[in-house]
Amino acid sequence: MASHRYRDVYQRVSVPLTDRTWPSNRITAAPLWVPVDLRDGNQALAEPMDPARKRRFFEMLVAMGYKEIEVGYPSASQADFDFVRLIGSANLAPEDVTIVVFTPARVDLIERTVESVRGLRNRVVIHMYTATAPVWREVVLGASRTELTDIIVAGGQRILALAGDMPNVRFQFSPEVFMLTEPDYALEVCDRMTTLWDATTQRPVTLNLPTTVEVATPNVYADQIEYMHRNLARRDSVILSVHPHNDRGTGVAAAELALLAGAQRVEGCVFGNGERTGNVDLATLALNLHAQGVDPMVDFSDIDEIRRTVEYCTRLPVPQRHPYAGDLVYTAFSGTHQDAIRKGFAEHRARAAREGRSEREIPWRVPYLPIDPADVGRAYDAVIRVNSQSGKGGIAYLLEAEFGLELSRAQQIEFARHVQKYTDETGAEVSARRLRELFAEYYGVPVESPVS
Repeated sequence: MASHRYRDVYQRVSVPLTDRTWPSNRITAAPLWVPVDLRDGNQALAEPMDPARKRRFFEMLVAMGYKEIEVGYPSASQADFDFVRLIGSANLAPEDVTIVVFTPARVDLIERTVESVRGLRNRVVIHMYTATAPVWREVVLGASRTELTDIIVAGGQRILALAGDMPNVRFQFSPEVFMLTEPDYALEVCDRMTTLWDATTQRPVTLNLPTTVEVATPNVYADQIEYMHRNLARRDSVILSVHPHNDRGTGVAAAELALLAGAQRVEGCVFGNGERTGNVDLATLALNLHAQGVDPMVDFSDIDEIRRTVEYCTRLPVPQRHPYAGDLVYTAFSGTHQDAIRKGFAEHRARAAREGRSEREIPWRVPYLPIDPADVGRAYDAVIRVNSQSGKGGIAYLLEAEFGLELSRAQQIEFARHVQKYTDETGAEVSARRLRELFAEYYGVPVESPVS
């Protein structure tokens, strides 16, 4: 592999920042989350969502508590245009939900986009984008920096002419491929837009800085965000937003470090859908905050229902090992993990009893489980499952949890050897019911007989 062809990537994305402060910061509050499943995620589907699926997805996002939702690309298709109009005509969005629509910096497409939101009662953000990185300028657009700036400003002027007098409308600009854009040029065009749109604290402008293609480690992106955070004009009148993609598999880390570096808003998809390897995963980001004791401000208390809805609407499965949402993420097969979890649950119950509080009220500290599965609507019955990798702790846990059978330590050791022999021979997972039958067979007692 000719890896030398990519060696200059860090040079191309480096920023003039030597006194960075983000490594010492902490995330203490949730950002403004903006799901883009209905636009960015939808355009990445082999079969884009039909109107019924789009509506179901939108209503789920509203129910979860998202306050700003990108709903489509109304100049790209009649379906997207009609969906934006439906939100208004059917009163799908509560008053406190802001609707975001997406458009390139092209006059005809801008006009179509503004027409789609005309008359909407909700707050609206018109999101204009243009690719700004050198390769895109040279190969795709055939424009110099000056020529591209003129295109961007012309688009911004047209939006202002058409929607500047709409009191419920704000503006957003994305220098697409921000991560590969020269820092001074990204700063220049962003400042041009906040000046043109007269960003104020009463009518702030959102500047969205995407890793359209993730090409460097997350700390590089954090440096880029801190550079913009510290140098933008009208900073108090700017909502600084990020839109990480996941080409290197580090989209979540990039978003978290960007928040440390000054970002206030994150665009992504609920379970990370999107072009190529996807957009940043909002469920993982939100529940990472929850695991640190920070309120994520969106409701994942029934994560299985959310997953079912997303899978139905996108026709894409959520992997079994997906953080927080996958079928197996709270399940232990390993004997050492099972033993630690069993002891952790026992200690948790005992601590709650000592303190006279419910198990849901006391601090969580069960080994191998970073959050209480009940926080996302999961039951405990799937936490421990038995196969050939399991040990006595898992077997004892299942028999006690499912049937109230408390095995002595000697019985645990003895019976575990019998189960191990069975799983080695069959190669199969063993259900709690099958464990009870094996126990009865081994000790020569009826299945419903208590343990002596």
